[in-house]
Amino acid sequence: MEKIQHSHIQVQGLKLHVAQIGTGPKVVLFLHGFPEIWYSWRHQMITVANAGFRAVAFDCRGYGLSDHPPEPEKANFNDLADEVVALLDSLAIDKAFLVGKDFGAFSAFMVAVTHPERVLGVTTLGIPFLIPGPLGIQLDLLPKGFYVIRWAEPGRAEADFGRFDVKTVVRNIYILFCRSELQVAGDNEEIMDLVDPSTPLPPWFTEEDLDVYATLYQNSGFRTALQVPYRCLQLDCGITNPKVRAPSLLIMGEKDYVMKFPGMEDYMRKGIVKQFMPNLDITFMPEGNHFVQEQLPEQVNELILTFLNKNSST
Repeated sequence: MEKIQHSHIQVQGLKLHVAQIGTGPKVVLFLHGFPEIWYSWRHQMITVANAGFRAVAFDCRGYGLSDHPPEPEKANFNDLADEVVALLDSLAIDKAFLVGKDFGAFSAFMVAVTHPERVLGVTTLGIPFLIPGPLGIQLDLLPKGFYVIRWAEPGRAEADFGRFDVKTVVRNIYILFCRSELQVAGDNEEIMDLVDPSTPLPPWFTEEDLDVYATLYQNSGFRTALQVPYRCLQLDCGITNPKVRAPSLLIMGEKDYVMKFPGMEDYMRKGIVKQFMPNLDITFMPEGNHFVQEQLPEQVNELILTFLNKNSST
């Protein structure tokens, strides 16, 4: 971890916090989800760097140590996809492998569709091919108390989170999102109420890890993080007839609650997703949950490295 170098890089008028390790022309850019941060890729960054790749991870705008956009309530997924391309430009990186988790997968898909010349390959964890917009995740098919729907409502998550310190909020979200069922609150409760305060952290997530996350979210707060992804998920991003032709890998934990989204399992298992990603391989991990890259890092690292080596030009 101490070999990972940190800097702030000016991208589209914002200072982004960037973490890097490794050197050389073959680059892997890691894109985090929520409630994650660059740190959620710590295990993968070190492994791919040791294998001869340059590993880059960053805090998305408004997350961690990166600047908030001037108007967080107007931020959207197009901003994030543009940010990825602009960061590659700022780092003088022509092409990269993209590895995205959770909403970071959306950014990876969008860049691969709109800037295919910049993408050597795409690996996503926890999210099969989806583009933000009304046809992406059909929220009307999910329970009204589902966390995504609750947090899309301006002010609701702020009031819910505001009852606790930031560390407790992050702790609760990690505990909740490890579960294999959908996180649905009743009419008279909020999402944070779904966690018994005595529930321990998962064994692969230490108090030290929690401290890192809490410190970063204490710095950034949740203002931009609630806007992207939750409050812009249904905004049409203007992409029609999307297709990712780059070599692709989907790593999906079978105990990931995303598997319970309506139609999601059939979409993956029946190969419907390959209509959009014809060069896609899918690996299901029987014990994997929504944080599979932190939960089972050695297995995930092996899958990612095999994919990278297979698709790297000699």
